[in-house]
Amino acid sequence: MIQETKKLTSIEKALEIMLKFQDIKPSWGIRELSTELKFSPATVQRILQVLKSYEFIRQDVKTRQYFIGNIFYKFLENLNSSNNLARIGRRFMEEVAAASLETVHLNIIEGHLRICIDTIESHKVLKAGMTAGTQSPLYAGASAKCLLAYSTEEFRNNYFKTTRIKPLTEKTIIDKDKLFKEFNKIKKQGYAISLGERTPGLGSLSAPVFDFKGQILAGLSLAIPEIRFKQEDHLSNCINILTRAAKSFSTEMGLGTGKF
Repeated sequence: MIQETKKLTSIEKALEIMLKFQDIKPSWGIRELSTELKFSPATVQRILQVLKSYEFIRQDVKTRQYFIGNIFYKFLENLNSSNNLARIGRRFMEEVAAASLETVHLNIIEGHLRICIDTIESHKVLKAGMTAGTQSPLYAGASAKCLLAYSTEEFRNNYFKTTRIKPLTEKTIIDKDKLFKEFNKIKKQGYAISLGERTPGLGSLSAPVFDFKGQILAGLSLAIPEIRFKQEDHLSNCINILTRAAKSFSTEMGLGTGKF
């Protein structure tokens, strides 16, 4: 807990007060904040009045409780436009491509499909192709299974109620129970893996990218020709490269900042 004896500046005190307005306790009174932060009531009141004048804080006229201000809607609009998933993800995709020398692609859920929104192809002669805009069912291939595994239970249940599972290749998993076991395995190990489930001769890996609430945003994926996919050292190296990048990508998207 922050002590006033640490000689915090006025700006630091204001920030400590602002950070207390989380969803676990969205409203505060002056004496509550004073007790919580060990600031004097006079200090808290003075800072709240300044924050209120700039609309960072608002006050209920009846209860006298303070809430987060409406000005943050302006910041949210800016954040949503600037934090473009593909734009931010490009840096991590380039890192994975350079380290693995394989084709990298970024995937999201659109409706009940997996869609590739960006790709960087390998420079090797023998490579796996993945075009931006490519769509596929959510039950086949590493990227699709990764997205579905980390989706909400409600979404998964609705998906299987409305989707007919049919094989894309002889290796496509079409048994629902086996798919749910696969989802559990994916969540346990932190990445999805497949070989020939969607395209014969093509292996793939995918790791989840999360937002600040820990909800799935995208799947960062590698497409690897079968001949290199079956090389254990190369596959292990690709898994490490991909999962590290996905974790860093998630941090960039705010994972870990949802609660202070």
